[in-house]
Amino acid sequence: MDLKIGSALISVYEKKGLEELLSVLSSFGVELISTGGTWEYISQLGHSALKVETLSGYPSILGGRVKTLHPSIFGGILARRSYKTDEEQLVKHNIRTIDLVVVDLYPFEEALASQASEEELIEKIDIGGVSLLRAAAKNFIDVVVLSSRDQYATLAALLTRQNGNITLEQRRQFAKDAFVRTANYDAAIAGYFAGLNLPPVPQFDKVATLRYGENPHQKAEFRGDLEQMFEKLHGKELSYNNLLDLEAGLGLLAEFSEPTFVVIKHGTPCGVASATTPLEAWKKAYESDTESVFGGIILTNCTIDKACAEALSGLFFEVCIAADFTAEARQILEQKRNRILLKRGTAQLQNTLARSVLNGVLVQERDTQNIEALDWVTAKTSPDVSDIEFANKVVKHCKSNAIAIVKNKQLIGNGAGQTSRVDAVRQAIEKAHRFHFDLKEATLASDAFFPFADSVELAAREGVTVFVQPGGSVRDKEVIDACNKLGVAMLFTGLRHFKH
Repeated sequence: MDLKIGSALISVYEKKGLEELLSVLSSFGVELISTGGTWEYISQLGHSALKVETLSGYPSILGGRVKTLHPSIFGGILARRSYKTDEEQLVKHNIRTIDLVVVDLYPFEEALASQASEEELIEKIDIGGVSLLRAAAKNFIDVVVLSSRDQYATLAALLTRQNGNITLEQRRQFAKDAFVRTANYDAAIAGYFAGLNLPPVPQFDKVATLRYGENPHQKAEFRGDLEQMFEKLHGKELSYNNLLDLEAGLGLLAEFSEPTFVVIKHGTPCGVASATTPLEAWKKAYESDTESVFGGIILTNCTIDKACAEALSGLFFEVCIAADFTAEARQILEQKRNRILLKRGTAQLQNTLARSVLNGVLVQERDTQNIEALDWVTAKTSPDVSDIEFANKVVKHCKSNAIAIVKNKQLIGNGAGQTSRVDAVRQAIEKAHRFHFDLKEATLASDAFFPFADSVELAAREGVTVFVQPGGSVRDKEVIDACNKLGVAMLFTGLRHFKH
């Protein structure tokens, strides 16, 4: 059942982007109704619009806190067009129907992120806007609702293509987006009043259906705007696991500014290297683990050129995301139909991490801290800190218990997800041997303290000469004494990097 929009209530905080939508609405003869600053903006663009107070009979009061909360407005939105009794009451009380509601809520989340005062935050809690969105979304059978300025162009395009009509399925989609918006908005406010000194949980104004979840029998979707994170250039649709690996890889890649390649497999870094050129960085990252790259995710902060593309082309990998791809590189890599190529967008990773747990949600800040000062606790020290910093950054992105062994800005062995730290050390050493790396003068980083000296003794026998750990064990002295006896260097960072 299509809906022909005859009237629209527009009340937005951010006016930018409205111009095209207003022009399209006016071209179809839609009657515009608006409030305060939005009404002035619409008038300045040369469009005629009724003021809300013309319909309600009441002016905006209490400093703008009450503008739209009136039966004349909400009756026009919530009236069921197919109900005779609703129609009779509209006539009796002289209420006009409203077919489109466009609301951009007060920016509470932005104010919270900017550490605004409580007085400022309170005034950024939208009351009428949320009520309008919920009312319009509830009555999606008869009303179209826009809850984000990102949707202005979408609606304008639909109206133009469909001669001013909006389908029932399109209205249902807009309604779903509105309820998602108000749910996240309320969650941010509730989090503030609960005393959580955390940035707001990311907004989910867009929802994309994925190929499947962790396994083909599981349904999955992504709630957010992937187009801001990257531009898809080639390949099949992304899956749930692809996005998890991209999250893991982009977090690690963000730690580096020089040419760097990262390879992720099942959420774990298996290849990481930095170098002076992209091609050299790729060769070193590949050599970190030539087996696990099969079916993995490749990430780089560089532009993929012809030389890099030729080096990559013979491999089977799921996704490659880069700063960009040259035309020659795309021609080479796009020869595989399903291979996914992504160009990095402008959006950054959210600083707030949320995951569903039990009957609720866990929220925390992203771990963005790195070594700030070198606290050597052994007689021997190291004049070269580049591998120390590199190793600490890598191990931070490996699942606990985690160990990363690094040499010349290349991951040469890692142990991740182990139930004991010495097992993680064994795994890292075994991987280094399997790919024929020399551990002499390598650097080993641990995501948490060494509970015993056994890990240090094991790695030192293999040639590792520098150890990086947060410290804090009751046996720290025992571990330090072992390092001094073995003639190796150790520093404490004071920062634990558990990742579960």
